[in-house]
Amino acid sequence: MTKIVRFASKSELERQRLIREARAIYDSIFPSDVPAGGCAHDRSDPAAHEAAAEIQSKQR
Repeated sequence: MTKIVRFASKSELERQRLIREARAIYDSIFPSDVPAGGCAHDRSDPAAHEAAAEIQSKQR
């Protein structure tokens, strides 16, 4: 079986990182409707959760 590896340039990786950070900031300002005690971040995207945690730790 042949595997295809997609090349990602540094600029594309940086763009994706910035998008994750912007999404995390947006989610922290405008959280989605979540029941009390819930988390507003989408757990299906661990990168977004990690970016949100990193941003929150920088703000402290």
